[in-house]
Amino acid sequence: MKKNIGPLVALALVLLGAGGWAAWSWTERGRLPPGVATANGRIEVTRVDVSTKLAGRVAEMRVKEGDMVAKDQVVAVLDTADLLAQRAAARATVARATQGIVKAEADVASAKAGLALAEVQLRRASELLDKAVSSQAQQDQARAQRDVAAATVKAAEAAVGDASAARDAAKAQVDLIQVNIDDMSLQAPVAGRVEYRLMEPGAVVGAGTRVATLLDLTDVKMTIFLPTRLVGRVEVGAPARIVLDAAPEWVIPAAVSFVAAEAQFTPKSVETADERAKLMYRVEVRIAPDLASKWRAYVKSGLTGNAYLLTEPTASWPTDLAVHLPERADEAVK
Repeated sequence: MKKNIGPLVALALVLLGAGGWAAWSWTERGRLPPGVATANGRIEVTRVDVSTKLAGRVAEMRVKEGDMVAKDQVVAVLDTADLLAQRAAARATVARATQGIVKAEADVASAKAGLALAEVQLRRASELLDKAVSSQAQQDQARAQRDVAAATVKAAEAAVGDASAARDAAKAQVDLIQVNIDDMSLQAPVAGRVEYRLMEPGAVVGAGTRVATLLDLTDVKMTIFLPTRLVGRVEVGAPARIVLDAAPEWVIPAAVSFVAAEAQFTPKSVETADERAKLMYRVEVRIAPDLASKWRAYVKSGLTGNAYLLTEPTASWPTDLAVHLPERADEAVK
């Protein structure tokens, strides 16, 4: 028994020392200098839905909850069999319209040849009339034939325009169907972590149905509430600090990104120093996107903590609120 006392005493001293340092640190933070305010809040991460544009059957779900996805990465795929058939039919329509253009252009060439012949016959009839070899009726007949040939040319040229328009419409239909086919591959609009996988393969979904929810880990903020006597001293863009209950040893730099223009009733989840202050102003403190992205593997929505703000132009941060971040990823979870 005596042999085991030494290690136990040493361990107790270490624990007491660590506990004493933490207590001192938080005691110092509890006695904030003038011009520094604090309020508690929770980490919030922007949620982004991946939704369908068209109705269909889910063919694949390529992600699981907790997966990290890149921007534009395919999250899910809907069945495209019917759209592929529609595209094949539309392409056949394009081919038929193209053949229609070829035929119409051939008709134009034939009509122009007929017009040239009618012009020659009219000219010859006019010469014979001048020589009194033919009658006025023959010239009139030749002129009428020339006019008919000219009208035929115009009709043939119009048919070419109709055939071209039909081909363009068919091509537009192919493009539209291709857009719908592309939209059946649901891509992540932002890089982030999959929070919820809401559908499974085989499910039939309607247009606008959510299949997954992502967390944009570069858009991280903490929402706090301040009373009137403090909120008027808070400037948008001013530096702030965030200290999480889960990792009180780290001091995270942030900035004030939003201050509400109107007061609201304090949520029950918010602890206020003055319980008589029922109306508070919502303030958002946001972490820089590059910093949040660097530590995205450890960003979790709902983490509780405190935000610290400067409420005086001449105020400065106390020593224990100086920025203190882990140097390595493994340190963030100690």
